[in-house]
Amino acid sequence: MVEISSRNTIPTECGKEILEALIHVIHKNRQYLSKIDGAIGDGDHGINMDKGFTRAESLLVDLKESLSLADAFTGLGEILLNDIGGSMGPIYGTFFLKMGEAAKSSMNIDKGLFFRMLVQARKGLQEIGNAQVGDKTLIDTLVAAENALQKSIEKGDDSVKALHAMVEGARSGMESTKEMVAKLGRAARLGERSRGTLDPGATSCFILLEAMALKTTELFKQ
Repeated sequence: MVEISSRNTIPTECGKEILEALIHVIHKNRQYLSKIDGAIGDGDHGINMDKGFTRAESLLVDLKESLSLADAFTGLGEILLNDIGGSMGPIYGTFFLKMGEAAKSSMNIDKGLFFRMLVQARKGLQEIGNAQVGDKTLIDTLVAAENALQKSIEKGDDSVKALHAMVEGARSGMESTKEMVAKLGRAARLGERSRGTLDPGATSCFILLEAMALKTTELFKQ
């Protein structure tokens, strides 16, 4: 374990701990995510996510030194891009590669870095696709998280409060997809029948952002 510098910032070398938390939470929610996907898609979202994150464990094998957050997210993004089937491979591969890019120039993990990572991830995803807020995708979760975090930062909240606000924003974004009609992907074929269930991508995005925030705030307190 690397030395923690303060309650509101930790070194970027805490990437190993954060990556472990993400792998664990995807393992834990594998069946849940596939169940949600089964209502409007192929029912394999959790299976494919778990396959990619399980392979990401190779980044941690025999790792005795610390791992930077940039290297952790870049490595994870490359694995997801290459190993996850369906549309989620390019989406989450891009998501984490862009987060890794944002983390490269930072010495510490704090609310500011989280905001830059969210912005980079959202921009990257919107460059490779046409998803907008209201289309019933993970963009609904991501943009709500970004907006909530920005407002918290502007209020002057510390990193703990800001990350809590980010999670609550992500939660509201995810929950908003339940009453939406899907406009993109396989679910769009269902039309009105896609209403009434959470979007699986929006749900996995919330689960990942929550896990990142929880592990980071836990490390703040050590």
